[in-house]
Amino acid sequence: MQNIPLAERMRPRQLSDITGQEHLTGKGSVLERSMHTGHIPSMILWGPPGVGKTTLAQIIAGEAGKTFFSLSAISSGVKEIREVIARAESLNGAVLFIDEIHRFNKSQQDALLGAVEKGLITLIGATTENPSFEVNSALLSRCTVFLLKSLGSDDLLRILNKAILEDHVLRHKKILLKETNALLRLSGGDARKALNTLELVVDAVPEEEVVMTDTLVMDTVQQKMALYDKSGEQHYDIVSAFIKSIRGSDPHAAVYWLARMLEGGEDVAFIARRMLILASEDIGNANPNGLLLAHTTFESVSKIGMPEARIILSQCAIYLSASPKSNSAYMAIDEAISLVKQTGDLPVPLHLRNAPTSLMKELNYGKEYVYSHNYEGNFALQEYMPASLEGKVIYKPGNNSREEEMKSFLQKKWKHKYGA
Repeated sequence: MQNIPLAERMRPRQLSDITGQEHLTGKGSVLERSMHTGHIPSMILWGPPGVGKTTLAQIIAGEAGKTFFSLSAISSGVKEIREVIARAESLNGAVLFIDEIHRFNKSQQDALLGAVEKGLITLIGATTENPSFEVNSALLSRCTVFLLKSLGSDDLLRILNKAILEDHVLRHKKILLKETNALLRLSGGDARKALNTLELVVDAVPEEEVVMTDTLVMDTVQQKMALYDKSGEQHYDIVSAFIKSIRGSDPHAAVYWLARMLEGGEDVAFIARRMLILASEDIGNANPNGLLLAHTTFESVSKIGMPEARIILSQCAIYLSASPKSNSAYMAIDEAISLVKQTGDLPVPLHLRNAPTSLMKELNYGKEYVYSHNYEGNFALQEYMPASLEGKVIYKPGNNSREEEMKSFLQKKWKHKYGA
């Protein structure tokens, strides 16, 4: 029994034992009411690591009296999903928990739809990523999304003190939490990490009395745990430094911050997704190949994972860092959205309107439209903006060789907008 990790030994067994998620698990909460009535919906549990998603799924299955199946999206596919569905059908229903459901591709998620729709399985998916982006809309519409909160210092201390008092191994030692700053900082809102760190430090002290200090924690843990918190402030600080290094055209710093994230166990898809956004926002048409490489990187790392994904991520980070920069597309769409909000629902000019009926043709819909391909250079001068916005300039080409070419092209066509 002592070989079972402390975090597993202290896993809550009932809803009221879960700490820090009272908005979902407290008396009168939505989940508590659902479990009381027996009408448990399929759901997506969205929250940072170590806040109780797996535990909550197990408790729900236990309270519902249903068989509990668990799959990891990292190691399972359509075959495993179908096997579970077949077994659930023979059992007249079951709870299927899928950890990291955001890692399932569309076909894998689609394989769940029929069983969820028919009620053969109660799906509980766990994700650290926004399900609006990572779970396809068909599956998302069949599930209720519950947001789990990051655990605060008081929550973590309550969990640690409970372990010290109640765990059958720890209670044989005299443990004093004299200082807790290092312990809490390394935990980063993750109860599992907090308990594992506590156990690591206690095991490193041979004496029966263990006085937990920041120095003791750091000396014990420094070489054994990556000092990177995937859910807290450091997570956002380091990815911010990574993006700003690429934007600032510094591949050395970009690869350094990339290494910090990889050593900390950051999700490679998260890193690739951020580069995909940057490739359009900060490079754009200055080097359109940046977006293509970033997209290929995102697709590739999602398929192969670590450790090989580090090479692809490094290649992409270096390429984007060394690319010319332009935020003209980003600025153009924001200016256009601002203009729409200011000017409201302006009518589409008659010559640009569609005319599928004879009545519309009688009203001159599309009558004066000039078909560009009938003219030299596939261009005919006409206005495409609403009347009150004629001549309005929104896109301003960036100062780089590729957009200078675009600017030259536009100047020749639209002298009144871009000048000679």
